[in-house]
Amino acid sequence: MAMTPYLHFTTFPSLSSPLLFCKPHHPPFSQPPYLSTLQFNRYTFLSVSSRQNQKPFAVNFSSQIVNAESSSSSNTREPMRPPYNVLITGSTKGIGYALAKEFLQTGDNVIICSRSAERVESAVKSLREEFGEQHVWGTKCDVREGLDVKDLVGFAQRNLKYIDIWINNAGSNAYSYKPLAEASDDDLIEVVTTNTLGLMICCREAMKMMLNQPRGGHIFNIDGAGSDGRPTPRFAAYGATKRSVVHLTKSLQAELQMQDVKNVVVHNLSPGMVTTDLLMSGATTKQAKFFINVLAEPAEVVAKSLVPNIRSVPASGSMKPTYIRFLTGIKAYSQIFSRFAFGARRNRYMPED
Repeated sequence: MAMTPYLHFTTFPSLSSPLLFCKPHHPPFSQPPYLSTLQFNRYTFLSVSSRQNQKPFAVNFSSQIVNAESSSSSNTREPMRPPYNVLITGSTKGIGYALAKEFLQTGDNVIICSRSAERVESAVKSLREEFGEQHVWGTKCDVREGLDVKDLVGFAQRNLKYIDIWINNAGSNAYSYKPLAEASDDDLIEVVTTNTLGLMICCREAMKMMLNQPRGGHIFNIDGAGSDGRPTPRFAAYGATKRSVVHLTKSLQAELQMQDVKNVVVHNLSPGMVTTDLLMSGATTKQAKFFINVLAEPAEVVAKSLVPNIRSVPASGSMKPTYIRFLTGIKAYSQIFSRFAFGARRNRYMPED
């Protein structure tokens, strides 16, 4: 019998869904991510891609069948109704800025931040010119510093009183693509403290704030290349930190459940490949250019797809964790097939030849 070549996956920056190259291997996707129900400890959370219209599943808790919808909200929790108050870290450029803009287009209120005061000032000015002064605020914040993040919470409370949606987007690869053996101490410290320590600090402060809010809140942690456990050569440190994002999210979900917290939920958010400075700075090989042309999308396109799905979480009243993905396995397969079959997406962003 002839061996059927399956598409095996590798990864590139800002892509949590793996990339593909032909190699005899086991099928990487036995089931599309958006059809899967991922189980962790004693509860279930849905994996969501392009829409959130799945019905709650029955889950077995210690041999007792419980409808997942029955415990989705607390009797004392105030309902969340739009417009929502949204805070996004690392939001003066790239996908963070695009998300902020898309939330503002829906009528929500947004707080942006960055470690650069100049970028914050410029971004706020631009957004206010388009959406008005009463809907967007910005402040300097280095997520690696606990005091900065505490000040960010205070800034949010002074201007908006509460935050419904907190998106942890701040991340760094130190704009360095090289083997780990060649990485400098400064680059490694930059990547790990921003992507791991910074995320932990932000989650801690966001949860503390939301626990004291009558309407609770939702925290979304953005993943990236390496989050699925596949190797990330030339940016191993970045991939390791993004793998930790998923683990941290699951651990926080378990902690909140153990504490019987019903008004705060931590989710994962996957933007896929986004044509940001971070991604494009690593496009130095023919293979990287191929996959960027085929799979990557501008930040505005990704944000336009993700924001309705993010907003649907508080709108539904559900307090179940979700994993919202832009680039699903099926979408990646389809786009790669179109490229091989019809030459689609060739040289979209950069010449491959």
